Amino acid sequence: MPAHPATLYFMCGKMAAGKSTHAKALAQEMGAVLIVQDDLLAGLYPGEILVIPDFVKYSARLRETLAPHIVALLSHGVPVVLDFPGNTRSQREWFRTLFERAGVAHELHYVDVPDDLCKQQLKQRSADLPAGAPWTTDAEFDAITVYFQPPAEDEGFTVVHHMRNV
Repeated sequence: MPAHPATLYFMCGKMAAGKSTHAKALAQEMGAVLIVQDDLLAGLYPGEILVIPDFVKYSARLRETLAPHIVALLSHGVPVVLDFPGNTRSQREWFRTLFERAGVAHELHYVDVPDDLCKQQLKQRSADLPAGAPWTTDAEFDAITVYFQPPAEDEGFTVVHHMRNV
């Protein structure tokens, strides 16, 4: 039996804000199942996600396929942490369908980090990559971040705000 009641935990925050690190720690703390979109996409579609439209296509397939399984876990009392992006209103609506179908509580964890710190963390992350491996540039970060929408009160989510400046 899980240590905590069935709850859907999901993340919001800019690229390199620390969402995955937070999701791992939260799953450990809550005794929850952790489901990581990046790991699943890399395993299912190796080398096939080269541009943003590829990501959109394959991540939509993944969400559609996993939704009934996530709802089943929650419905059976298992807390779930989803390390999937919840960075726009439309992305967050998918999470709403899950916790509402399962009839469980939810928490939207907003990892709020300034752009300059995210870019610094991207640079640190890329330093550990093998030579020639692709990494996100400041320009790519800026191009993706223009779509970011912080959670708003009118969305009606239970938001846990984690503000980091260092």
